[in-house]
Amino acid sequence: MHAGPARGTGTEENPRTQQDEPIAVVGIAALYPAARGVADYWRLLTQGEQQAGESRLRTDLPAEPEGQGLGDIEIDVARFGIPPAQAASMARMQLLMLEAARQCLSDAGYAQRPLPSARTDVVTGTCFGLDRQYANAARVESSRYARSLEQALDAVGGSGAAVGSAAAEEFRSAALKRFGASPHDRIGEMASTIPARVAAAFRLRGRTLALEAADATSYLSVAHAMDSLRTGVTDTVLVLTGQCREGRLPPYALAAKGLLPAGAAGADASAPAALGEGVGALLLKRLSSASQDGDRVYAKLLDCTLRHDTRRGVFRYSASADRYREAAAESWRRVDRPRAAAQYLECTGNDPRLAAGACADAQDGAAPSVAVGSVRDRLGHTFANIGLAAVSKVALALHHRTIPPLRTAAWGEEPDAPGPSLRAPRDSEEWRPPPDGSPRRAVVSGASLTGGLCHLIMEEHREAAEPAATVTAVPASGRPRWRGNAPEPVAVVGFGGRFADTADAGAFWDVTLSGRDRIRPVPEALLERDLYHSPSALSLNRSYAEYGAPMEVPETPPAGLRIPPARFSELDATQRVGLTVAAELFARPGLSAGTLTGAGLVAVGSNLGLSRERHLNTALCPDLFEELVGSLDALAGWSGQELEPLLKSLREPNGGAQQLDSPGGLDGCLASGIAALVANEFGIAAVPVAVEAACASSLAAVDLAVSRLRTGSVDYALAGGVELPCNARDMVLCSALGLLSHEKITPFDESADGFSPGDGCALFLLKRYGDARRDGDPIHGLLRGVGASNDAKSLIAPDVAGQVRAMEQAFEQVDFGPEAVDYLESHGTGTRVGDQVEAAAVRQVYGQPGRRPLEIGSGKSFFGHTFAAAGAAGLLRTLLAMRSGTLPATTNLRSSPAGLELDRIPARISTHSRPWCTGPGRPRRAGVSSFGTGGINYHLLLEEYTDSHGF
Repeated sequence: MHAGPARGTGTEENPRTQQDEPIAVVGIAALYPAARGVADYWRLLTQGEQQAGESRLRTDLPAEPEGQGLGDIEIDVARFGIPPAQAASMARMQLLMLEAARQCLSDAGYAQRPLPSARTDVVTGTCFGLDRQYANAARVESSRYARSLEQALDAVGGSGAAVGSAAAEEFRSAALKRFGASPHDRIGEMASTIPARVAAAFRLRGRTLALEAADATSYLSVAHAMDSLRTGVTDTVLVLTGQCREGRLPPYALAAKGLLPAGAAGADASAPAALGEGVGALLLKRLSSASQDGDRVYAKLLDCTLRHDTRRGVFRYSASADRYREAAAESWRRVDRPRAAAQYLECTGNDPRLAAGACADAQDGAAPSVAVGSVRDRLGHTFANIGLAAVSKVALALHHRTIPPLRTAAWGEEPDAPGPSLRAPRDSEEWRPPPDGSPRRAVVSGASLTGGLCHLIMEEHREAAEPAATVTAVPASGRPRWRGNAPEPVAVVGFGGRFADTADAGAFWDVTLSGRDRIRPVPEALLERDLYHSPSALSLNRSYAEYGAPMEVPETPPAGLRIPPARFSELDATQRVGLTVAAELFARPGLSAGTLTGAGLVAVGSNLGLSRERHLNTALCPDLFEELVGSLDALAGWSGQELEPLLKSLREPNGGAQQLDSPGGLDGCLASGIAALVANEFGIAAVPVAVEAACASSLAAVDLAVSRLRTGSVDYALAGGVELPCNARDMVLCSALGLLSHEKITPFDESADGFSPGDGCALFLLKRYGDARRDGDPIHGLLRGVGASNDAKSLIAPDVAGQVRAMEQAFEQVDFGPEAVDYLESHGTGTRVGDQVEAAAVRQVYGQPGRRPLEIGSGKSFFGHTFAAAGAAGLLRTLLAMRSGTLPATTNLRSSPAGLELDRIPARISTHSRPWCTGPGRPRRAGVSSFGTGGINYHLLLEEYTDSHGF
């Protein structure tokens, strides 16, 4: 929704007029060092100074949390149906979130009654690497250390040279045991496996995705859940966010940025004081649904406004009081309530005084003072979890009609007087109703180190007095009644792409027209054959495959961006690629970053564990490798004096905190940093977020953007994905599970034996159709519908029913049927089972006697499987095909197996590009599929834009 004429009003009809129904909090879970459930959490929150002693934690710095962490929680994996073979490879966060999900569903009463499983989404939020990501990175890096160890021993000569080879081999075996090694490591380490695991455990078949937005992660997760509920694509959303101390890098890098005490970056960088730990969950529904289902409602969420304070350079918190005021004013305007309507303010940002100032400015001098609190006084800074911890706290406070005390000196010398109209309660107190009889209301205010600002408004639930809902209803069929026959399309007004051997989207399309793939042996610099390649058999530390489609990563910033060379070198390779593709997008005729006004979003599909972060965390752990060296039988006769020179010679090439001592060191380790860099360096006020949904990450990011646009929460969005899997770590982990092709990927071919990894990135600038027409933007295509589902079965094997649900949900959003679709850009992984399952799902949805043959293609045959960027690659290829009126070819196809039964659709896979012809007056239409590990399925419907469109 637009803020008013100053921001440029959109379509005449406000798109949110029927989409502002309150969202009900019907379930809560809380796992914190001093609270192992909702009741414990409430007791912890309501302890005053007398009960809590003289603990003087600061809310402006992460602090020593209550207790020792979450490491002592025992979780029975069998309870969640997890095979023993997979348990050892699971990230600890998976287990904690499974337990939080169980507690939340039980708290909401769904241990005894079923949820609408096909329409229940699971959204998770984390930040920084997971323990298995760090362990797997160290394990792969240990092969390099073993080689260095052998070379160092050979250089010593004498007894050293005699044991060099044996010591290196023994070290490799010891590293496999120390860091763990399993064929399931690739799946177990993925952030998106967490929501997928929760979905499988509780048979939830809606959308599943993982988000990361630094310490705004919880707010983005809640906002996305509210969007999904209000647009009617789902009925229930389970939101889980968590933060644990899982590596040495986060506290070290946070200290270098000045966000932790300097001691946190010293030798004891993993000390408990570095970050607060916590995992929480919320179960959310539309209020009308909760009332109909007889749910207990803790509180209502009225609005979650997210804004971004754009500033070039090193990431830092907003220090602008004006930006805080603007976010607050926008939030209150969206809920059509007076700004002085809150009685409580919960602050989670780095400087609570700014939030307090925005709140104080809104108060009427005659109004009662507003109580102020911060959950950081009990938990420290739980980063990705902090917003959800705060929302849970306020929901409980509204439910119990009790204001918790603020037990820290958060306001400096005068903790009882944070402002003229604000106060800091020292003990729990009754939350009295407002004098005018209106409901009790509260604000949760947060901020992100990437520049984000969050303002969330909550209200108590008065069951007897609730008015009838005026929201768009969702009938029994599950299809939302959109305005008219279908929701307003989303226009693609800009795009850019970079893949193997291509500098831009135009070159990408030229490769498709050429019919020649870009898959070849991965360069030695990316896959050192002597360390990581063994074609003979499956291995836990070597890849049997060596083919891929690698990209040349930019070494200098794109033209026009003033990024110092030192800062550019601190960025992860995916961040540099993302900036380059964004520059291509904004350089297109009729478009520039300066034309974007209002509120925006940058959502980038990504692996939530960048290579730079993993590498630097390993570099901070030389002592772990040195402990293994000291335990080797081959060196049992060596004294400490003999070992020390050897270990010292290994530290310089293999250890050290490279480039982490600068304030910008952390920036290159954040997955959401890809989006934040695009927003900040191009000067657009767009909230940054990273999205992971395995190989469907790009379309999940697009889906998030479409939802934000359809609810009017943003005026424009950049969405897409980037990943560079042509590296030793990814190839070793994928090879251990037998996923890779021995040579080249061949989708839908008789010889299909797996995929080849490919590097890639594509980004799209999106607007509501009416806004794009009003602004005179070039419209390259229309996104008509995005469907998504989870199989809720195996995390590995694809499922026909799950893919069918995603396709059908996409068609529920449009006014045409599958027979009107000419082309399908398939997921096409090139695995025998995957291709057959996808063909069966297409038969079920698209198959109709007498229809025109459906053209099916796969861009992976040219550029390999680009993982998180796969959906973006498919969308880019389809968009370019539609614009040029050309049906794209699939290369390297020799003979399709009869089991695909394409004639039953009917469908065909062309090996040569052909003209794309349609009937008179009918626009070209296409589907794009992207399916990910964990049973995650997305399907997008794209339509050609013509002047005759009349939406």
